[in-house]
Amino acid sequence: MKFWSSIEKRKVAIVGTGMVGMSYAYAMLNQGACDELVLIDLNRERAAGEAMDLNHGLPFAVSNMRISAGDYDECQDADIVVICAGVAQKQGETRLDLLQRNAEVLKSVTKQIMDSGFTGIIIVATNPVDIMTRVVQECSGFNSKRVIGTGTILDTARLRYMVGEYFEVDPRNIHGYVIGEHGDSEFVPWSQALLSTKRVVEICKENNRYSIEELEKISEQVRTSAYTIIKAKNATYYGIGMSMVRLTKAVLGNENSVLTVSAKLTGEYGQNGVYVGVPCIIGRSGIGKILEIDLTDEEKGKFIASCKTLSDSYDEIIN
Repeated sequence: MKFWSSIEKRKVAIVGTGMVGMSYAYAMLNQGACDELVLIDLNRERAAGEAMDLNHGLPFAVSNMRISAGDYDECQDADIVVICAGVAQKQGETRLDLLQRNAEVLKSVTKQIMDSGFTGIIIVATNPVDIMTRVVQECSGFNSKRVIGTGTILDTARLRYMVGEYFEVDPRNIHGYVIGEHGDSEFVPWSQALLSTKRVVEICKENNRYSIEELEKISEQVRTSAYTIIKAKNATYYGIGMSMVRLTKAVLGNENSVLTVSAKLTGEYGQNGVYVGVPCIIGRSGIGKILEIDLTDEEKGKFIASCKTLSDSYDEIIN
């Protein structure tokens, strides 16, 4: 397994140069998040064109970066491989509708990554991400801590933004999570949501300007944000691209930051085997620890139901 030092080159390979993959690549370039970026796509000509376009922006970038199009053998010495390949979600289509089509794509992609001799960290962004991450982990044979899905990291960012707007504070001072499936059964455990160090449910009780009912409306807006964006512009990509850079930097920088990623539960929250969005400590070894936050009985029921949805859907593609 790879570890990093200050003199080693931070190399990231992206599989899939669609809108999500290239939004991620563009954000990586603008943030100087790695030293070498390799673009891999079934359409090699497209990957070459995307690499050329990005390279032309290097004179304005915050740091130097080597950007190229490549094949799967480039994964061999990469620190992180990010999987963005797959078919796009269509208007009116749930993430779970994508299940069967993308499972076959990711099985093929994972085999080619592993055939290269890759030994680093895999990040999966393809939807439905919780199930696709489990597919990749099972196919790769990697320890589950080294195969991470983007999970509810973007949903959590959306939550903090909207709650910050509601309370008229910087969203960086909102501490709360969206957990469960990245999809229709995700939810916000409001019992653990804080404005600075004060629970938002307590603020609602003390100040009639705010209400739990309005918070629940925000929760629904967070859950349906992707559908709203897809209706307006056919796809979502900027937000998830930025989220993926945040996750990448946490790994490469060995930050031990807490992010709500899709992780495989091995007894946490009373669940086993399922990949689902939960707060995790992320560092250079991938998932260092899954954090179990305190949930009310109602919230536990929602989480169990979300895990069952994911387990049942996964069973559909292996049976």
